[in-house]
Amino acid sequence: IEGLVHVSEMSWTKKNVHPGKIVSTSQEVEVMVLDVDPVKRRISLGLKQCMDNPWDTFVTKFPANTELEGEVKNITEFGLFVGLPGDIDGMVHLSDIDWERPGEEAIQDFKKGDQVRVRVLDVDVEKERISLGIKQLTADPFEASIGTVRKGEVVTCTITQVQENGIEVEITEGVHGFIRKVELARDRADQRTERFSVGDKIDAKVTQIDKGSRRVSLSVKAREMEEEKAAMAEFGSSDSGASLGDILGAAMRQARQKEDVTK
Repeated sequence: IEGLVHVSEMSWTKKNVHPGKIVSTSQEVEVMVLDVDPVKRRISLGLKQCMDNPWDTFVTKFPANTELEGEVKNITEFGLFVGLPGDIDGMVHLSDIDWERPGEEAIQDFKKGDQVRVRVLDVDVEKERISLGIKQLTADPFEASIGTVRKGEVVTCTITQVQENGIEVEITEGVHGFIRKVELARDRADQRTERFSVGDKIDAKVTQIDKGSRRVSLSVKAREMEEEKAAMAEFGSSDSGASLGDILGAAMRQARQKEDVTK
């Protein structure tokens, strides 16, 4: 009686290789019976099933968060493939190379044959996939810096880039934000990005913090409306007879007086 070991059942790690590179004629091997079909008179056997699954072994020895070193085996548009113990590879996705720079830029720092240190992020034994990270070897600078920024507060930031649809700003080191064009001012006439230049300081209200995309949304418009509301509450009301200009003028005079006292 003969059975067939399909090439896909010969090795855990060697895919689509000639069987002659794994076994030879007359060699005795231990196999596992995978299926018996009496009608078709076929017996399916497995050779790799009698060997340790390297992915099972790996996850036992190197669980998530383990750090280890490996050689860059291949570089693709998706990331780096790194050789790991057990003759298997893991992948560092583009998004897991660097905290600050885009993956397409950060991957240029590596070449085949480089020894790199990585952190194990996840092991999927069933799909035979190991996710690795390089940036996870260090703390996220965004997480460290964002602790000083809170939604709803007004912050002073520096303009780093002026775009047609808004302006990019740096709130603090490692934390960048964006102010959309419609949020640049309360009055539409002032919602022009050309009013601003790189390096300018600007006060804006934090409206959203997205830790997933590592971005902060801000609004000058919301800050101005909040200041206007506060001025209305302190210096006038809708039935006081004071105009908005009078109210805001009073608020500005008080602010200047406070500055003079401070000086």
